[in-house]
Amino acid sequence: MTDAESLTMDLPESVDEPALRRVKTVARIMDEAVRVPGTNTWIGLDPVLGVVPGVGDAVAAGVSLYIVAEAAYLGVPLSTVVRMLANVTADAVIGSIPVVGPVFDTFLKANTWNVSYLEEFVADAAGDDEGGAAHAPADEDDGPVTIDISEE
Repeated sequence: MTDAESLTMDLPESVDEPALRRVKTVARIMDEAVRVPGTNTWIGLDPVLGVVPGVGDAVAAGVSLYIVAEAAYLGVPLSTVVRMLANVTADAVIGSIPVVGPVFDTFLKANTWNVSYLEEFVADAAGDDEGGAAHAPADEDDGPVTIDISEE
């Protein structure tokens, strides 16, 4: 889904459109801010921050966790949040390896992937509101975490 498509699609009223724009901006800055001259490779702040030992990768992971937090706030299913956290963890752990880490960060676009997961969820939610896709049963593990408290 292109940027233009994702910003112009019919969003359900429950979706916070400014939050979607914020996470897309953060992902673009962290993963694809500048094109490397003479190549089709884009880099962002993630590999640049990775050059600073220890602290750089911690800061990059913190920024990446913002995207995951926004996704959770927007109601992304727990299984997707776990997948997003795995991307951030892999990016932070492998990215912290000296020399190899910044190169890895150049090609692993964890933030961009996480935003794509969020966009898929929003697109599915938009389809559900239009009656396109059927709602999943509430007892499946693929939905938001809910706790039912009832007195017997």
